[in-house]
Amino acid sequence: MNPVAANPEPRALIAKHQQRTGAAGRAFRAPGRVNLIGEHTDYSGGLILPAAIDFSTLAVVTPRADRLAVLYSENFNRQVTADLDQLPTRGAGEWSDYPLGVAWALREKGIEIPGFDITIVGDVPLGAGLSSSASIEVATALALLSLTQAQITREEIALLCQRAENIYVGAMSGIMDQFIACFGEKDHAVLVDTRSLGHTAVPIPGHVHLVICNSMVKHTHAGGEYNTRRAEVDEGSRILREHNPALRELRDATLADLNQYRDRMPANVFRRCRHIVTENARVEQTVAAFHAGDLATVGRLMAEAHASYRDDFEASCPEVEVLIELANQLPGLIGARLTGGGFGGCTVNLVEAEHALAFAESIHTQYKQRLQIDAGIYRCHASPGAAPVS
Repeated sequence: MNPVAANPEPRALIAKHQQRTGAAGRAFRAPGRVNLIGEHTDYSGGLILPAAIDFSTLAVVTPRADRLAVLYSENFNRQVTADLDQLPTRGAGEWSDYPLGVAWALREKGIEIPGFDITIVGDVPLGAGLSSSASIEVATALALLSLTQAQITREEIALLCQRAENIYVGAMSGIMDQFIACFGEKDHAVLVDTRSLGHTAVPIPGHVHLVICNSMVKHTHAGGEYNTRRAEVDEGSRILREHNPALRELRDATLADLNQYRDRMPANVFRRCRHIVTENARVEQTVAAFHAGDLATVGRLMAEAHASYRDDFEASCPEVEVLIELANQLPGLIGARLTGGGFGGCTVNLVEAEHALAFAESIHTQYKQRLQIDAGIYRCHASPGAAPVS
């Protein structure tokens, strides 16, 4: 069990970077994230309610006199060297795709970056649906931008990093992960309108803790079911738009709209779209419930969101269902659901603070007894977004 974030230590990484490169570097940190509600809505103009968490990626950077990008991962103990003037337009399926994708996206935007050495370490669990990839991308973006005179907004950084993941890495994710890495707020979730990129902080009560349970079923965004689901959602959006041009995205559709054109859609496409349309409504209701202090309604909406994600979107798996079943039997639970891209990964659990430690220990023990899997259980807090580390 992993009870709390390790938080990579910047001074230690700066020292290792200097030992490796001979130059003192600057450090930048970007968080992972957990999504409280609003799943797969972010690439159809919808609403999301994520929170940055206190698991993060730390990047230390120094400029080089040549045109090489030299990347070193502490986690993998591997170094990759690339020529900035001969970057491919697609990655190679390696960890280095994420930072190199950011370098590629910066150059695509017309921002010239010098050669650089970068050392990266993170404690965001890989393949768990907690956005380790966006954490790496945003930390890298801040680091590389520090080597230039470019002045770009946080919104532009998020969009640039999303482009790196979509085009260079080949994962058709929405804007949520990169956006919350840039705009996270301590002790708050953030309501994001992914069409306008307008965002509002939503306080998480102090007596509510985030307990994240890792099923240990790995998932990947680059290919597989995630991209299949996105294609199904895009197909539903296209069909609606074809018959009613006012419905530019699923964000514009109601259940009545969806039902009107149900017979024009394959059954699986209709169900994916129904999840998106109902999920947008649940996000709005959840935010209202948080503001009203109505945690019972928050918990009910999380349960409904999980059922929709499982049944209409078909993004759950047997191991996740065991975690949800166990969580619903434990004292102190407010709400539980599958979070992230789906097909494995983590559940997010809102738990009364006085029960959080016992909840974490109990669910770890029972999950191991049931499935013989040693789950990662993380007690987290909502945390600030990416920033330089002094």
